[in-house]
Amino acid sequence: MPWDDRVKRRLKLRDLDILMAVIAAKSMGRAASRLNMSQPAVSKAVADLEHTLGVHLLDRSHRGVEPTAYGLALAKRGVVLFNELRQGVQDIEFLADPTAGELRIGATEPISAAIVAPVVDRLSRQYSRMVFHVVTGDTFDLCRKVTDRNIELTISRVTSPVAEDHSTEILFHDSLVVATGATNPLLRRRKIDLAELVAERWVQQPLENYFGSLVTNAFQASGLVPPRLTVSSASPTLRSELLATGRYLTAVPRFSLRLPRRHPFLRPLPVELLNTRHPVAIITLKNRELSPLAQLFIERVRALTKPLAKP
Repeated sequence: MPWDDRVKRRLKLRDLDILMAVIAAKSMGRAASRLNMSQPAVSKAVADLEHTLGVHLLDRSHRGVEPTAYGLALAKRGVVLFNELRQGVQDIEFLADPTAGELRIGATEPISAAIVAPVVDRLSRQYSRMVFHVVTGDTFDLCRKVTDRNIELTISRVTSPVAEDHSTEILFHDSLVVATGATNPLLRRRKIDLAELVAERWVQQPLENYFGSLVTNAFQASGLVPPRLTVSSASPTLRSELLATGRYLTAVPRFSLRLPRRHPFLRPLPVELLNTRHPVAIITLKNRELSPLAQLFIERVRALTKPLAKP
């Protein structure tokens, strides 16, 4: 069917929203209940869409409804459409009142603590009604959320090429360092060979996850078997509690020990982790206009991390 004035006039956002609700609920009745509508009204909205487009959007059976290929295609674009409309309303809210606004961003755990936290704190002091939704995870998951438009941007360490539909702005390059609590006697050494640390007590993210794999690769690059972890945990709170005792070692991004918000107790050891230097970048979706609040946030991130960009 051609994209013409007839189709534009007859396509209704409400009908598209109802179709997406039916696909999500897999039932006309359940969708009607969730939308607080009658089932005949839901059926009519879907029928109107099908009539306008000239294709079947749903397959109906005694087991419920399933989207056809046409229905899936329309619903996929509908997600983008409603996301952009929501963003447009939020842009208007921000332009009407710069002290308010809502921003959805992603970051890895170390970046959320060392970079996102101080930027959010400064912005919220200046603009008290701003709301920030921060999602943490590994780079792969966060990039997928950018693609799905669940977040506007993510700040992540980039160790492989990003998807073609993503844009990257490199903030700085960073390596991992071995760190320990302030009372660990190893801090008195001027030089340490990585092989000396294999038998130490280590507390680290699981070696099989994204960050853990970076540590594994660093030891292997030095011809060493990765250390046996005394404690393997994805919990930053647990790791921090143990590291504060000064009895354990860990690997952390160097930036977390260099930014103005310095780590309260961790100190770097004089030892090199090979092959861990990677760019830290802001990743966004190509051809998607960033909200004014996202642009303001990015400006503040650039200012905070500018010292790290120096060689």
